[in-house]
Amino acid sequence: MVRVRNSVVVCLFTMCLTGLGAQAQQTNSRATITPNYKDADLGQITEAVAAVTGKTFIIDPRVKAQVTMLSSTPMSPQAFYEAYLSILQVHGYIAVPSGNIIKIVPEQNTRTSPANDLPNSVSGASDELVTQIIAVHNVSSSQLVPFLRPLIGQNGQLAAYASSNMLIITDHANNVNRLMRIIERIDRASDDEIEVIQMQNATAAEITKVVNSLNSGAAAQQMESGQTIKIVSDDRTNSILLSGDKSARLRIKTLIAYLDTPLQSGGNTQVRYLHYADAEEMAKKLKEQIQSITQATTASAAPGGAPTATSAGSANSASIWADKGTNALIVSAPPKVMQQIMAIVDKLDIRRPQVHIEAIVAEVDMKKTADLGVNWALYGKGDTNVPAAVFSGGSTPISSLLSSALSGTPSIPSGTTIGIGRLVDNGVSFAAILHALRENGGSNIVSTPSVVMLDNEEATINVSQEVPFLTGQFSGSGSNGNNGGTGSSFVNPFQTVQRQDVGNKLKITPQINDNNSLILTIDQNASTLSQDTGDAGSKIVNKREIKTKVMVEDGGIIVIGGLLEDSITHGEAHVPVLGSIPIIGNLFRSRNSEKRKNNLMVFIRPTILRDADQTITETNAKYNLIRNLQLQENGGKVPLQPDEHQPLLPALQDAPIDLRKPLAKKQEGNEPPADSPTVQGLLPSNTAPPKQ
Repeated sequence: MVRVRNSVVVCLFTMCLTGLGAQAQQTNSRATITPNYKDADLGQITEAVAAVTGKTFIIDPRVKAQVTMLSSTPMSPQAFYEAYLSILQVHGYIAVPSGNIIKIVPEQNTRTSPANDLPNSVSGASDELVTQIIAVHNVSSSQLVPFLRPLIGQNGQLAAYASSNMLIITDHANNVNRLMRIIERIDRASDDEIEVIQMQNATAAEITKVVNSLNSGAAAQQMESGQTIKIVSDDRTNSILLSGDKSARLRIKTLIAYLDTPLQSGGNTQVRYLHYADAEEMAKKLKEQIQSITQATTASAAPGGAPTATSAGSANSASIWADKGTNALIVSAPPKVMQQIMAIVDKLDIRRPQVHIEAIVAEVDMKKTADLGVNWALYGKGDTNVPAAVFSGGSTPISSLLSSALSGTPSIPSGTTIGIGRLVDNGVSFAAILHALRENGGSNIVSTPSVVMLDNEEATINVSQEVPFLTGQFSGSGSNGNNGGTGSSFVNPFQTVQRQDVGNKLKITPQINDNNSLILTIDQNASTLSQDTGDAGSKIVNKREIKTKVMVEDGGIIVIGGLLEDSITHGEAHVPVLGSIPIIGNLFRSRNSEKRKNNLMVFIRPTILRDADQTITETNAKYNLIRNLQLQENGGKVPLQPDEHQPLLPALQDAPIDLRKPLAKKQEGNEPPADSPTVQGLLPSNTAPPKQ
């Protein structure tokens, strides 16, 4: 700011500006200017600046321009001078100080004109010509010149002095200030600390040799860029010492980490502990895989498939065996074969999902039977009890009734039996028996066998009874010789019996697909004992068997088979001629009918158990189901024994084995197992055990 001490000068300056369109005012003994020029001559503006600032200007004859400058706020003399310098820069001119005189010359004279040399500070808001020397400490000054050259004006100057690692810049002050800030950001100390990398599998000398060979072609480029890197091996500690720029060290460390692996250091032996798969089973399969891999390597090692020494050695050195006690695989193989084997193990040794299968067998059987008939018998004269004429009908013939009565152990037939007749010693005896029977029967059977299995593993559940079936018998006497003699002996009677499972059998193999659907291979067999009997009182078994393969969604229910049967059978027997007589013919007629209706359906519901939580949830549900049934049995008490209680499963929180959370996973090393997430039990609040 320039303080105006002479009011007369201010008045003259004000009068001068009035003609040019500028205004000046006196405020607190300090001059302020509000410039307002439109197409004014540059020389006239120079005169106004000289009047306000007290500076002396020498104008080059080539300096000519028409200037337009508008301002709405008052400006101090110093600010007006800075605005004047900006006007010169816009029109391609510069102000060159020379003692107390300022020369206004074209900008192309910048390099040969003196400037404000080496100021203590460079203003970022000034357009004056400045020459500054900047010392560079951490990077090469010559490397900065190509990057900074585009930032210098056309008439500016940028040079590097390599001996002292300095930069010489001549340009407008605001641009020099910008370049100084850019150089300050670039000129940072590099991180050249030494890192020690311990080798775990590879040899430090071999890794150093490989890395140095890789970097030898780019050594010259690294020297030019300043990112030199040094790598040295220490054989005693099998370590690599690394120094250089941080970014370069990071790249080399990545390469060393990749090389320091068991699979990249030649033939090796690894012990792989399996978590889910069976080591012995996997070893058998992997041996076959090793043979195929080595055979393929041998075939491709030489033209025509002729084995070479390298390929033959690889085939002979590959071996694998299983340790049953630790469920581990011990693999010795070349790097390429080892990598393929371990990739196979990674894919196979995974937690396989399980499947909970519930089969629902529902059967409703209804049976109705009706029997109505009359049996006649005529006996002739004599002492014999053989009937002369017999008419039998219905389900219980009169001959069976007579045989039962004469045997001394009569059996009473089911239904209603009414008999009339005349029995005499001499003459004709007769008998008539009326038999009527109506029978209703039915059964309602629902069974739900369930089983849990691994994916693609066959499971079988058999809930049945072993029922004996008589297949043969023998009784009688025979003779045999004893020391050449003859005699007879009684042979003990015997029977042959075959036992057969009667109940529910389920054999199923699930296959889980990617879209949460399952393919089920099912063999369902449901058998029950019938109320009817066969020949010689043998038992009859009702058998329902389904063999199929279906697809069903996770948690969905699908019907895999069924039987809807509705049958009616009836019969009639009568005496010829007599049975055809109206009304009276009913006395010589017997009729029976049977109606049976059977409904059978078999359903399957699979549920995928992908993790331990889902398995626990299903287990808790079944656990609580059985416990609730026990609680409902007589209120938990034993009839006639008030001091005793029904056997009862403990509550989940009191069970010997906590079913609410999975067992802790096996941890690596000797660290204690971490607690696994728990699943809350499904035990209802009203199912507490009865009080003792």
